[in-house]
Amino acid sequence: MDCFSLCLQAIRYLAECGPNREKLKTELGMMLSLQNIMQKSTTPGETKLLASEIYELLQAAGSTEAAAAPVSGRRKAQFFLGSSNKKAKTVILQIDGLDDPGRRSLCEEALLKIRGVISFTFQMAVKRCIVRIRSDLKAEALASAIAATEVMTAQQVVKAENGEEVLIHFPEGSSVQVEQNMDLPEYLPEEESPSPEPDKAVSRMGTGQEGTSWLGAAANFLSRSFYW
Repeated sequence: MDCFSLCLQAIRYLAECGPNREKLKTELGMMLSLQNIMQKSTTPGETKLLASEIYELLQAAGSTEAAAAPVSGRRKAQFFLGSSNKKAKTVILQIDGLDDPGRRSLCEEALLKIRGVISFTFQMAVKRCIVRIRSDLKAEALASAIAATEVMTAQQVVKAENGEEVLIHFPEGSSVQVEQNMDLPEYLPEEESPSPEPDKAVSRMGTGQEGTSWLGAAANFLSRSFYW
């Protein structure tokens, strides 16, 4: 058995694994090369049969995976809905006074001190802050912390049944007792990390990289041999 037949046999084995089929199918020149092998008059019969088997496997890969995708997607959606949403919620705040980076920093410091705040994102153009918090933390606690800066006030943005946004105003002067993060770590200095020594190279290790390189080598050999 020559080197070319061995390469085809290796691709046939790789095609038996579902995740490999899509990679092989999208490899530049793969499907065209297989067609050329099947149609070429000088190709041995066994080689034509092997190429035909590979071609049929790769051709059916898209439809099989597409049929399984909706089921997989639903399972993932149910997983996230059933776990994370019970522990966290998202609150949108409209912040009056959020005008510049300095005010933003004040707001960040106020939110970071509240235990139960998971993450937050600012939309400076519309003066909003999207905050991810624990489910047992009230939005009023966030507004109270922002009001404590004495230069900003916050209102909660919610959607009504008709889809329009409604602002919920919190009573002025109200203070909500919240658990605070008093032992926040200091920010790292904004200094560049020292570069690794030039005489020490770092390379990735693992079977994943080896598998990918073997797949690419086999496909490239086939493409070079029969692409044109």
